[in-house]
Amino acid sequence: MIKEEHEVSVLGAPQSSAPMTTTVINIHSDTSVPDHIVWSLFNTLFMNWCCLGFVAFAYSVKSRDRKMVGDVTGAQSYASTAKCLNIWALVLGLFLSTGFIVLMGFTCLTLYQIIVKAMQDGRGYF
Repeated sequence: MIKEEHEVSVLGAPQSSAPMTTTVINIHSDTSVPDHIVWSLFNTLFMNWCCLGFVAFAYSVKSRDRKMVGDVTGAQSYASTAKCLNIWALVLGLFLSTGFIVLMGFTCLTLYQIIVKAMQDGRGYF
């Protein structure tokens, strides 16, 4: 058997005085675009004042369709619109629902006071 000898040469500093530059490219293999479809479905079923929940649901479905096709920009655009509509539907729904409950409470209290006063005056029909 023949042994081979290898020469190893020691390299010194780089020959040029220019600084070394590096470039880093981050490639995201999976782009995550939230489509807000669950939130839109909740708003459609429970907070659908002025049909904002239904419109948000439609935009969420469009966003999901764009994401399946691979159109990330279109999916982000539709998702942003769905998010905005969901926020408006939720805020408007909470305010109007709370206002309706308060109005019904005052109405019931007023009717109760009218009935009690009528019973005390002796004109009660009950």
